[in-house]
Amino acid sequence: MGIRWRAQPVAAPGHAGIHDELLLHLRARATLIVLVTVEEQRALAVLDQVRADLDPEADLVVWDPAGRMRSLDGRKLPEAATVESALDRIGEQATHHARRPDVYAVSDLHESWDRVPAVRRKVRSLAHRLSMTRSTLVAISPTPEVPRELADEAVVVHLPLPDLAAMRVLLDHLVSVTPGVRVALDDAGRDRMARAALGLTAGQAQRAFARAMVRDQVLDEADITAVLAEKRAVVRATPGLEFVDTQDGEIEVGGLEHLKEWLALRRDAFGPQAAAFGLPTPKGLALVGIPGSGKSLTARMVGRMWQLPVLRLDMGSLFDSKLGETEYRTRRALRVAEAVAPSVVWIDEVEKVLAHGDQDGGTSLRVLGTVLTWMQERPAPVFVVATANDVTRVPPELLRRGRFDEVFFLDLPNGAERAEILRVQLRRRGRDPQAFDLALLARLSAGHVGAELEQAVTDALFRAFGHGRELTTADLAAAIEETIPLSQSSRERVAALRAWQAQGRARPASAQSGPHADLRLA
Repeated sequence: MGIRWRAQPVAAPGHAGIHDELLLHLRARATLIVLVTVEEQRALAVLDQVRADLDPEADLVVWDPAGRMRSLDGRKLPEAATVESALDRIGEQATHHARRPDVYAVSDLHESWDRVPAVRRKVRSLAHRLSMTRSTLVAISPTPEVPRELADEAVVVHLPLPDLAAMRVLLDHLVSVTPGVRVALDDAGRDRMARAALGLTAGQAQRAFARAMVRDQVLDEADITAVLAEKRAVVRATPGLEFVDTQDGEIEVGGLEHLKEWLALRRDAFGPQAAAFGLPTPKGLALVGIPGSGKSLTARMVGRMWQLPVLRLDMGSLFDSKLGETEYRTRRALRVAEAVAPSVVWIDEVEKVLAHGDQDGGTSLRVLGTVLTWMQERPAPVFVVATANDVTRVPPELLRRGRFDEVFFLDLPNGAERAEILRVQLRRRGRDPQAFDLALLARLSAGHVGAELEQAVTDALFRAFGHGRELTTADLAAAIEETIPLSQSSRERVAALRAWQAQGRARPASAQSGPHADLRLA
């Protein structure tokens, strides 16, 4: 089921597409390009298209560690059993055809230049030699790291994951070459299946599509779900990234009227009608405030309200002791998030990006810079939801307008919100909220946040179960009164957060804030 790819224009940060970016570098006589990707065959297809558009007479010469050097034009080339001999042969061929802009693609070169100083020297010398010709050496590598000796010679280019058009080409090709498959999807259904595969490599998508076809010899709506499951597994394997399930039936947030209204007004802002109306694509929002007030649950709620996939970016898990690995993980996770777009990216506890302080050789600052630049310039429709518990550790430049559309503060819930939170928690556990005195419980729970009320309901259920009877208002009241809320145990921290918001630095997420607000119970 192989397919010879013809590269599609794929958006890349700061450029019209990967094709145009590579073409620009070749025209500028770049001598060494590091093309970062795990998709070797797709990379060669893109290079083949680019060199043909640059000059139809140009050749693409490929060498891999198996010792083969082959020309896509079919010309006979000398053997090269080692990477050192391959670099020598490339230099000889490029000098012999100095007037032709040939492209020499070498796979796994990073393995050799990492281990063998002589290879680094040969690559550097070859780059200097190629400057006297029109040829370019392209190292196809899964990592963007370049030895210090080559940093001045190399241009690093990232091959984006396949876009929707490329996925649709792959799907249609597989349908045409797979015998005996009945297609029960119309054109729009095929688009949905192609969109479900966004975020996968070409090889991963091809395997997912093929399995869907041969499972029951029918391509239908159920197979779209199977492709989504494949994507979730791949995303889970990406360090720092997690595919969040927003269809589990437990995403319901009590209160936060202002925030919910803001989100409802932007529900359809990712479609063509919004663009035609002149609306910009929403960029994101920051949720700061008291721990346990529902920031993480709200991030998941956004995905459900807008029917968009939610990817959780855990800044803490991106860090790695290996030199350059943290930055590479960050860039890789952000590229996957863009490939899945339109999507919601939830950056959990964003202050963790600086958790290492000055003890990590500047890695934290470089990661922060990467994230800030991406948030400002990302071309894909990715809506960022950033949560923070300790706003004092969040750099001011992170929260400024331009990166976020709005900053919301989640305060201690007021009385009406506490009653609504209790309603939600009781319904989740199969109880009728009308059977309980919610007005009393809301008054007793002044100063409690949503997480504490959820735990109080759980404790009350244990109490009732232990006594062999059904849950009562008295059980809930006792559990609430036994709980020491964060507003008491960490009153200084809570007071500082509320003082920060009182200075007008964030918009209140609720119509009324504070534990002593009037009860507006239904």
